[in-house]
Amino acid sequence: MTVAGIAPAPLPADQALQRLREGNRRFSQNVRSMEVAAGQAARAALVAGQNPFAIILSCSDSRVPSGMVFDQGLGDLFVIRVAGNVVAPSLVGSVEYAAATFGTRLAVVMGHSHCGAIKATLDFIQHDVDAPSENIHDLLDRCRPAVQSVVEAVGPGVDKERLMRESVRANVRQSCAHLRHGSRLLERLIQEEGMWIVGAEYSLETGLVDFFEGLEH
Repeated sequence: MTVAGIAPAPLPADQALQRLREGNRRFSQNVRSMEVAAGQAARAALVAGQNPFAIILSCSDSRVPSGMVFDQGLGDLFVIRVAGNVVAPSLVGSVEYAAATFGTRLAVVMGHSHCGAIKATLDFIQHDVDAPSENIHDLLDRCRPAVQSVVEAVGPGVDKERLMRESVRANVRQSCAHLRHGSRLLERLIQEEGMWIVGAEYSLETGLVDFFEGLEH
């Protein structure tokens, strides 16, 4: 938690990731950190500024609140939420802003099981079920390359649950790649200042987050 008047050094990416893992472990075991619970009293202290240790680009799904999933409090996470955890210019800009302004050196793209945006993309690809608006169609278009690659790779007759699981992860990998290679600023921070872009999937069933992509450092 940030203390007023004090700007601690940015947390290295590996330490930030470990902090997320520990917080998620607490959440999955229905244990809440006393420090996080007491952090509500620090609201006034955060008026002067923030120092988030991790950036989370996650789906807007109401069942996936990042602060709770990682058992973190006010000022700890810079959270960007969009259906399907897709990447568009404004979302890249949001990640860039946190990395450049606060020195945050870990960005996590987090998908989740049973993602409605991925299901809608599969329905669009496999059954020609179009979106009810142009803006929703744009979201599906951003998911489509990753999901299409899975549909083509697994072939017809594959188990629907497997298709869904692999599509969710492919979409996360696509968003991670977009962040890594679609921003000169992020590319420089990765190469020169130890920034990590990591892919993860949250399980609605268990409450656990599996970090599965971008850990090779």
